[in-house]
Parts: sequence; structure tokens; C-alpha cells
Amino acid sequence: MVYLNRIYTKTGDDGETSLGDGTRVAKTHPRITAYGTVDELNAVLGMAIWQGQVAEPARSWLEQIQHDLFDLGADLCVPETEEPPAHVPLRIVDEQVRQLEGWIDAANAELEPLTSFVLPGGCPAAACLHLARTVCRRAEIQVLHLAEFEPINPAATIYLNRLSDLLFVLSRHSNRKGAGDVLWIPGKNRTR
Repeated sequence: MVYLNRIYTKTGDDGETSLGDGTRVAKTHPRITAYGTVDELNAVLGMAIWQGQVAEPARSWLEQIQHDLFDLGADLCVPETEEPPAHVPLRIVDEQVRQLEGWIDAANAELEPLTSFVLPGGCPAAACLHLARTVCRRAEIQVLHLAEFEPINPAATIYLNRLSDLLFVLSRHSNRKGAGDVLWIPGKNRTR
């Protein structure tokens, strides 16, 4: 259970913050930027849901994903250790990845195959989902960067990789099942 009775603590005024295990690190530490970007992604998904044009069942999926993203933030804020921890940390699990894969398959089954890359945009819901997709890719890259220095839960990066795929498929689905997609025309504005 999370209990927050005070919002400001002044413990971060010197440019450091605490991880879930109590370790103090710089706010610029790769772990902080990784889970900070996961938080940003969650906010972008909140905007996509709020604007009200994401149809069911995708809207419910996104609401479930918002909970998963808090799980992912909790996962990333507690470093992996060799020793058994005093409290078992919350970690992303394969079941959460499989759920995304099922949703990707269900939504993609209703779309025509692509003949070109899709320009981000279309309807407002699709534009928000494209923005979420790009933030998701950045979060994945930042988690992979963290993994170059410290051990992480491998399911964390797999989850983000699948989530960006799902967000792409849902953006197309929101664009009248792909009929409203704007396709990239290579060299469109070149004279030769």
C-alpha cells in the first residue's frame, strides 16, 4: 500500500533522490531518467484516454496499461540485487507482456497490411497514440541504456517494446481501422 501524507520533503533539493531501496542517486542517473520517461508515457496515455476518441476495447486496454506502467516504474526504482531483498519488489512479468501481444493480434487482425510507413497523425486519438508510441520508444531506449550499467528485469524492456507496437496498431485502428492513415510518400517534395 502506498501512503502519501506529504508531497514535498525537501530531500531532493540537492539534486539527489531516493530509489525504492533507499539508495540515494543523482536525479540525472539513468535509472531516474528511465522511470521518469515511463511516467511521462503514462501521462500521455492519460491524455489519449481523456480526449475521449479512443474506442472500446482499446480505451479499457489503455487504462489497464496505465496500471502496468506504475508497476514498471516500481520495477525500475528498485535495483536488481544478488542478495534476496527484505521485501519482494514489484516486477513486470511475462503475463503482462503476453496480454499486450494478445491485444496487438486482436487489433491488427482488423487492419489491412501497410504499403508504406504511416505519418503520425490522422484523427486526434491516433495523433495522441502516435505521441505515446514515440515516448514509449524513448523509455525503452533509456531502460536499455540503464541495462548497459546495471542489471534490470529483462521483461521491462520487452514490455516497452510490445507496448510501442500496440500503440502503433491502436493508432491505425483509431484512424478508421487504417482508412484514415496518412501514408508516407518517399521524396514527395523533391523536384528530382
